[in-house]
Amino acid sequence: MAAMMTVVAVLVVVFREQVNAYVGVPVAEFVVLLLFVTLYKEFINASLKGNHLVHVYAVLSSGKQITRAIVQVALVVIGFELAGMLWGYAIAYIITATIGIWILGLRPALPRKEHVVSLFEYAKFAWLGKMRSKTFDTVDIAVLGFFVTQGLIGIYSVVWSLSKFLDIFGDAISSTLFPEMSKVSAEKDSSAVAGLTRDALSYAGLILIPGLVGALVIGDRLLLVYGEPFVAGTEVLTVLIVALLVYTYNKQLLNTLNAIDRPDLAFRANGVFIVTNVVLNVVLIWQFGWVGAAVATALSAAVGLVVAYYYVRSNVPITVPLSEISRQWAAAVGMGLIVYGSRQLGETHWLAEYNTAFVGILVSIGAMVYFGTLFGISSSFRTTVTNNLPFEVPLLPKQG
Repeated sequence: MAAMMTVVAVLVVVFREQVNAYVGVPVAEFVVLLLFVTLYKEFINASLKGNHLVHVYAVLSSGKQITRAIVQVALVVIGFELAGMLWGYAIAYIITATIGIWILGLRPALPRKEHVVSLFEYAKFAWLGKMRSKTFDTVDIAVLGFFVTQGLIGIYSVVWSLSKFLDIFGDAISSTLFPEMSKVSAEKDSSAVAGLTRDALSYAGLILIPGLVGALVIGDRLLLVYGEPFVAGTEVLTVLIVALLVYTYNKQLLNTLNAIDRPDLAFRANGVFIVTNVVLNVVLIWQFGWVGAAVATALSAAVGLVVAYYYVRSNVPITVPLSEISRQWAAAVGMGLIVYGSRQLGETHWLAEYNTAFVGILVSIGAMVYFGTLFGISSSFRTTVTNNLPFEVPLLPKQG
């Protein structure tokens, strides 16, 4: 990976004028910085997972998303525009990766031949999974550079970062369950793998589903927090959250394929997703602009989900937890109705003039209603919550 990154970095430096002309601002140096920062982060992430510190990786991954969103928005608001977006990535990655290397206390050692062979056998298929992730994150923004202004790209990037923040829980689930799935798969326990996959699908949309409903109800006011120009991205925000919701379910299924040592099937599913994503982004952005980018991302995620489900279903006897997902939607719709009513009532009050505070109140109301309702209507969610609390809840004993 280091060799590949070095080659790409050299090419960026050699063709920096073309890179800068494409972006519209001098960013070649930033691109080189991000390449090596990404390499640093990926190395630490792999080390954490390999040392069975998935819980630490999950926390750092969430911290990276939060740090990136905060830094990017802050730098864009004060006028750094695209440079602020790039610095946000770099700063978040450096901070979280450095914390990771401190926790690891690495002691370098040379790998043996069998380690190299095993890694190669897995990596010859698994590398496309990383490309799939990068494609999902960046292709739409890259293609937008050919068709829309830098101002719209900046708004789209902020909206994307805001949407991506809602996928923290889905990322944490896939990272946490992978080692356990791999372990039970090695023991030839397909029913246990199916159960873990069902659990992953049950909770992958726990935050994204209410996030989507919330975007429909108060998306414009949420984006107004970042400035009046960002309100133009309200429609894009909703579509991108739909894309992320579909993608996070896709991610859980691909996680299962890799865990059962079928990276070849994950490779095929990733290939279909990448080709679909690139083609749809080019066509739909050309025809419909930045909304087309969001729609292309959502459609390609849906195609990837169908392919991944087909491959998983052929190897693991999974059942989709439709009842649990339906309860999450029911709680989210109830939340949306109450938040909508609260917004209508609040906009007649002077507090609505202080948009940030007003949005904070609406989000807090929504969170309480959603989780309170879900806790009441879902026995599975109640059990999960009570079993993971560090204390006993009266009338709700922990269950095995």
